[in-house]
Amino acid sequence: MATDARCRVEADEASGVLRVTGVLDRSGVGVVRDGLLARLCARPGPVVADLTDLRVRDAAALDVFAQVRREVRDWPAADLLLCDPSGAVEGAPAWPTLDAATAALAEAPMAAVVQADLPPVVEAARLARQLVTQGCGRWCLPELVEPACIAVTEMANNVVAHARTPMTVRLAPRDDTLHLAVRDYSPRQPAFTGTAPPDIAGGRGLLLIATVARSWGSTRVPDGKVVWCVLHAADEAGTHG
Repeated sequence: MATDARCRVEADEASGVLRVTGVLDRSGVGVVRDGLLARLCARPGPVVADLTDLRVRDAAALDVFAQVRREVRDWPAADLLLCDPSGAVEGAPAWPTLDAATAALAEAPMAAVVQADLPPVVEAARLARQLVTQGCGRWCLPELVEPACIAVTEMANNVVAHARTPMTVRLAPRDDTLHLAVRDYSPRQPAFTGTAPPDIAGGRGLLLIATVARSWGSTRVPDGKVVWCVLHAADEAGTHG
């Protein structure tokens, strides 16, 4: 995990707990952000950040925890919980002891999630569509199969064409929505410039995603990015039948 001389984020692989230690000031915000996001994109499900041994030199730096929680809010099956004995952090659910925080983590419903690691080849888009069809069938969201397949095709094709790295496709339901993300290992961020001119080939991938999804975005992570979108079943009402 990301470390420096003053602040460190260490993962307990068995428990989903991240220990944040050392002295936190504004210079350590990037270390904490990267450490938390690295863990959250590496495995689905919520994690607990244990702040018991963290000393805070600049209270403003504590906003990094709420910031990270906002950044992953629309990712599939992701959330940040805190063990915060000081009670000083706002914007994230917190408990005063690690036992209480891990108990809350254990009591949280197991996230329904489907994911696969895919190579950067043309075939990846077809495999990603199969994953989407499988997940929507499992979660009784048949109306989202078509729009989600459109979105994941564009996401996978963008990785193949631009990032050229392995990718992880992850999706999970939340109420009547489907949260979909593709993680790759390129820092290059997607650029949406609006509708492409009719005489220009390509350039419509993000426009298609924006058309079928109510929201979408891209989050920088330490060794790449996560491109995500959220599709709502209500938006498809009356379009199938």
